[in-house]
Amino acid sequence: MENRNINDRTPGTTGTTGTTGSTGMTGTTGTTGTSGAGTGTGTASALSQTAQDYGRKISEAATHAKDIVSDKVSVVSDKIKDLQNADLGELAENAKNYARQKPGQALLISAGVGLLLGLILRGRR
Repeated sequence: MENRNINDRTPGTTGTTGTTGSTGMTGTTGTTGTSGAGTGTGTASALSQTAQDYGRKISEAATHAKDIVSDKVSVVSDKIKDLQNADLGELAENAKNYARQKPGQALLISAGVGLLLGLILRGRR
């Protein structure tokens, strides 16, 4: 370990004679040359509070992601039902018209579908 001046410490590191260091999360630095008994409780409660905050944030993000996925699943389900009830000739004609109107997008969609099918079929081997 390199020798540093006690005043040159950065959060998350300890001095050469220190017994407790900072957590890096709360921005507090450790004490040097003491037992650290007085700061241990404060650091533990700060860590506990930080963990609870992150737990709440993760829970909220998971709930938001679940809502988005369920919305997308319902949209896909509706599209699948529409495709099941549609006439194949009509679908082919619509695809041709779309390709004539937007050839670049049609080409990219075709390449994407081909890539996905290739990955799916290759994964089965």
